[in-house]
Amino acid sequence: SRPQKVCLCPFLPVHPLKVSTCLYIIQHPAEESRVLRTVPLLAACLPPDKCKILVGRRFNEDRYPELATVCRNPNTLILYPGAEATNLEEVAVVSSSPSVMIIIDGTWSQAKDIFYKNSLFRLPKQVQLKPSISSQYVIRTQPTNTCLSTLECAAVALSIMEKNKSIQETILHPLQALCSFQLQHGAQIHHSKEHLLKNGLYDKPMPKNKRKLRRMELLVNNIKI
Repeated sequence: SRPQKVCLCPFLPVHPLKVSTCLYIIQHPAEESRVLRTVPLLAACLPPDKCKILVGRRFNEDRYPELATVCRNPNTLILYPGAEATNLEEVAVVSSSPSVMIIIDGTWSQAKDIFYKNSLFRLPKQVQLKPSISSQYVIRTQPTNTCLSTLECAAVALSIMEKNKSIQETILHPLQALCSFQLQHGAQIHHSKEHLLKNGLYDKPMPKNKRKLRRMELLVNNIKI
């Protein structure tokens, strides 16, 4: 759905990737109106039955019985970092059966709101990715250098679950093309907030809210938030 000269279709896989893992993307409603979204690119790389998108803020068993069943399945994982999360690599080593993974799509504050205000999402096993790569989604600002977009998270996670590194490369290909096109047409590279603060380049007023100010101090001092 883009102009032909910046069309991303040539950068998508010719056929949807064959994967056994099914993704449930829980998308905050605000993401639907964003122009430069990554979830449509992710969905275009996978079979429809392997990438299901649910839009909303609140999810309960009455309105989403299928999701509730998925959340109670012992093979379901939810990708959300935190003290309770296990590194995905450790889970993938012992898991041999097809899995379902839930990924929350939104800003970091929106994702946090969805995760903590929906009890269903506390049922699956919580997993996280090791901060081993920097985001290639350079046309949007991330909190830290190792914060990834939804597509990047899915690409890394699927490559781990499917034990196939080429999956990550294939899914990242259209994202790289998207960023390249945008930069060619006037977009600027967005460094992470962490990078800007550490290098004295942050040009916005510092927040008056003590909690937000503390978060910025943690970023500057390399302390995990």
